Amino acid sequence: MSSETSTDPRRPAYRIETERAVVRCWNPTDAGILLRAVTRSIDHLRDWMPWAKNEPTTLEEKIALLRHWRAEFDQDSDYTYGIFSPTEKEVWGGTGLHRRLTGNALEIGYWIRADLINRGLATEIAAALTKVAFSVNKVDRVEIHCDPANVRSAAIPRKLGFTQEALLRRRATGSDGSPIDTMIWTLFLDQVGNTPVAGARVKAFDVLESEIHIT
Repeated sequence: MSSETSTDPRRPAYRIETERAVVRCWNPTDAGILLRAVTRSIDHLRDWMPWAKNEPTTLEEKIALLRHWRAEFDQDSDYTYGIFSPTEKEVWGGTGLHRRLTGNALEIGYWIRADLINRGLATEIAAALTKVAFSVNKVDRVEIHCDPANVRSAAIPRKLGFTQEALLRRRATGSDGSPIDTMIWTLFLDQVGNTPVAGARVKAFDVLESEIHIT
């Protein structure tokens, strides 16, 4: 991560607005609506998300998890976001800009509530976060990793102009604990202008709720 992001106390983006959704840093007060969203999507999530095998968890466990995510966010160690309805009364999913790659890069992950899939929300969110990663976090590379069997997930980076750089065999763990393949999709900063990411409509706001200019 560049020094600009880590030394600016108003960044990263704590709130992001897309055409249809609000993407923001989790707060412990979101525990109840997160629990409801995950509970109604368990069967869908268990097919693809290893963490879902432990669901449903209790409200208290959700509170602890959200406190942990918020602490990581404030300490610039990882950026886990919730996806919310415009009123922020419902959780529509989860996403993140994850600092688990080498170099000046971030990885995007995402999940959408089961009753909201096939509406283009994940593509909209991934485009917005890619734009924010380049404009606000000042990275040079954004990656999306996914199970090749998850056709819906793999379609998202393809639509956004990412390039599939690798198919790593049996390097990840599936929802049942077995080894699975992983696709790695990459987009570099100097390639954005030729992709749908460039046209994504997005607003970003810092910790003081001031708008951050997005290029």
